[in-house]
Amino acid sequence: MTALATAFRVVMAQRNFLVGDIAGNAEKITAAAAEARDRLQADLIVFPELTLTGYPPEDLLLRPGFIGQVEPALKRLCQELQGITAVVGCPLMTPEGLRNAAVVLGDGAVQATYYKQWLPNYSVFDEKRYFVAGTEPGLATIKGVRVGVTICEDVWQAGPVAQAAKAGARLLVNLNASPYHAGKGDQRLKMLRQRVGESRIPIVYVNLLGGQDELVFDGGSLVVSADGALIQQAPFFVDGLYPVDFKLSETGLTPVQGPIAEEPDLEQGIYQALVLGVRDYVEKNGFPGVVLGLSGGIDSALTLAIAVDALGAERVEAVLMPSRYTADMSNTDAVVEAQALGVKYYSLPIEPAFQSFLAILQPVFAGLPAGIAEENIQARCRGVLLMAISNKTGKMVLTTGNKSETAVGYSTLYGDMAGGFAPIKDVLKTMVYRLAAWRNRQSLVIPQRVFDRPPSAELRPDQTDQDSLPPYDVLDAILHGYVEEDRSVEELIAAGFERATVERVARLVIVNEYKRRQAAPGVRITPRAFGRDRRYPITSGFRR
Repeated sequence: MTALATAFRVVMAQRNFLVGDIAGNAEKITAAAAEARDRLQADLIVFPELTLTGYPPEDLLLRPGFIGQVEPALKRLCQELQGITAVVGCPLMTPEGLRNAAVVLGDGAVQATYYKQWLPNYSVFDEKRYFVAGTEPGLATIKGVRVGVTICEDVWQAGPVAQAAKAGARLLVNLNASPYHAGKGDQRLKMLRQRVGESRIPIVYVNLLGGQDELVFDGGSLVVSADGALIQQAPFFVDGLYPVDFKLSETGLTPVQGPIAEEPDLEQGIYQALVLGVRDYVEKNGFPGVVLGLSGGIDSALTLAIAVDALGAERVEAVLMPSRYTADMSNTDAVVEAQALGVKYYSLPIEPAFQSFLAILQPVFAGLPAGIAEENIQARCRGVLLMAISNKTGKMVLTTGNKSETAVGYSTLYGDMAGGFAPIKDVLKTMVYRLAAWRNRQSLVIPQRVFDRPPSAELRPDQTDQDSLPPYDVLDAILHGYVEEDRSVEELIAAGFERATVERVARLVIVNEYKRRQAAPGVRITPRAFGRDRRYPITSGFRR
């Protein structure tokens, strides 16, 4: 350590990057580093995992032309990052293969390179598909301080942190792209305390922010001292540069107590994740706004509130599409919701279109009883209208189905499933009510009778969801066990659920995989969402 060094400042760059935009991400890195140097007087700035490419780049990593853009971008960063050291995540091609790397840049050169050792290959992660694992510690000397570098999963496993400490690191920085699910912040803190207990060096944990397709990265970057104390935590779901100060001595580094942002409670955290996921999906894909069907029910009411909070009322349109079975109160409540949120809305009754379809189909349907086909025609009339508006205006259609419906196929292909993004796709119906109640506590936007009425698709006279499904508190409990915890039918029966109900729900989940394959992507807020998390065959003999 240099004799003059008595303080050390690290900036956690909790920033939002765009997958695939290497040039744009490099510009963001340069701007953030300049701000950290000039405004925050930092010695070191640490960016999240795979900053340069955005995370996760998925099969872009298999394209030589994409990987070929990384080295030139790193060279430009070396030239531009002057007066501050930066740790940047990026993929690097090596003789052994492609690596998930953290590159330490300073004084116009690469000071050190670290290759991720633990490559996760579970849940939403497929890193063994792309990368070769590293084996050696990454260390750089910055202002006389020996800084160890690790990447994401490395800190969740015993080994790399202790390895860096044994190699002489007095501070560890960990680059992350840790996706959100409810309760994840507490899990991270417990894990970091375990690592510092093994290594006895402080850890700076820098997490990505932003939405990427189904995934949401919630930030919440944090600092844990060598004795396991939480010293600082950046806000969740907030983009920013967050400075962390350390006192230097001959015996080690001591982080200076800083602000600790509270992790949002369950409903607030989920709601913020949904808002961020919708905002980034719409904006990063270049849509001018969104349009959705507003039925007067709880699902579309919550989706409308999320859309407005994500994009602003001026970028959201709602469409009421009443049928012969739509209750007057449904229309009234839908109008109240649109007006409360300041959204432009239209009423486009579907009866003329429904009658036209029935007339066209009369030769085929003649003599057959009315049933699900007629119900689904109504939903598909609505899908046609929404997609026509989308085509004309460029606004993307948001679907309004929840996880309970998605799980058991209580939805119509090319009808209420038609659209570009499904904000509440991973939200069970019981949680929909909780989120709607939380949003109403911020400002009243959903009439109370929307909560009180039995939910209904209103596709036939006096219809309710419970005509076709178990009560949602029972259904959701079974789905939580069967889908999110992989519990078997027999285990759920042993837990106290009625056999016939469990077997029926399991069958519905299995046979509706084909529908889910055709559904729009949606925000992941649980550890086991449909999509990247849960990949089941459509054609299968498994029934339990």
